Amino acid sequence: MHPFGHFTDMQHPIKICFVGSGAISTAFAQVLSKKEKYLVELVSIEQDVIQSINKEHLNKKYFPSIPLHTDISATDDLSTFENADFIFLGIPSTVIVDYVERNKEYFNPKALLVNMAKGFGKEDNTIPECLEKIVPNPIISFKGPSFAREIINNVPTGMTVSAKSSKYNDLFREIFQDTTVYLDFNTDLIGTELTSILKNIYAIILGIVDAHYDAPNLRSLVITRSINEMRYLLSRFGGKERTMFNYCGFGDFSLTALNDMSRNRTLGLLIGKGFFTEYISEKVVLEGKIATNFFVEKIAKKRNIRTKELMLKELYKVFNNKHYDINNFVTRILESEPIKEDLFTWF
Repeated sequence: MHPFGHFTDMQHPIKICFVGSGAISTAFAQVLSKKEKYLVELVSIEQDVIQSINKEHLNKKYFPSIPLHTDISATDDLSTFENADFIFLGIPSTVIVDYVERNKEYFNPKALLVNMAKGFGKEDNTIPECLEKIVPNPIISFKGPSFAREIINNVPTGMTVSAKSSKYNDLFREIFQDTTVYLDFNTDLIGTELTSILKNIYAIILGIVDAHYDAPNLRSLVITRSINEMRYLLSRFGGKERTMFNYCGFGDFSLTALNDMSRNRTLGLLIGKGFFTEYISEKVVLEGKIATNFFVEKIAKKRNIRTKELMLKELYKVFNNKHYDINNFVTRILESEPIKEDLFTWF
């Protein structure tokens, strides 16, 4: 049986829609359009971007010097979702749930709904948990170490495909076959979502550390503690610790924590150097800061997760104590004991 047979009659080309016309949606659209097998469309509210894509085959706002494949089109017409086979959600995590709720009547109920955003949904739930209550579509998490500029420049990139069932794996193998995107798979949907949130928090921590000490020994120490804390938090949420070894886990964490193109690592560097201001805090959308506050204030308390000994709690103090002395940050995280081995459930 053809991998697409269960949700399309195969009498039309596979249609892949990307919600949003930003960097990540444009990059993956470029990758898939080069196969010249699929209908690839960006659904956007940015009229200037729509026009530049359709008329000049450029996304002038995000990749002004990179010609886009002529098969990529853009639209603001939501009815295009009615015959979509894949709908990739490439808009910020803070607006995804409302967007789907508002426009669900247009969605083909058989389309695979693919979340690419990295953040919580509503009421301390992950985005897939929220979407499952709104639409009947299968929900997929698609996460990995993926700077959009490298994707669009054909740099090999690893991504994790996660769904509650493995029956969709062949669909993704098919559409990404012979591209520069390499996949791994799991059925740990909540764990995949959580790793993509937690890695932003620990990237900020590592940025602060590196701002104070350009020290490989210390960096490796903090990386190790970060991985163990992330494993612990995954297990407390019901995620699987082995998800840390997927592209969405250690791969995405290392990309975000160790590369200066990362916004959250950059935030850590700014904090560590003393340049963090209320202007930066209020005007720049930084997933790690939002997640840190949300995690400590709401989720940890609700789930009885003790954060006192975690580096995450010290970062929370940085964000919420105006008189915090950042010069003591490294000393304070080193004073806390590493996560105890008996807290883990080995697989």
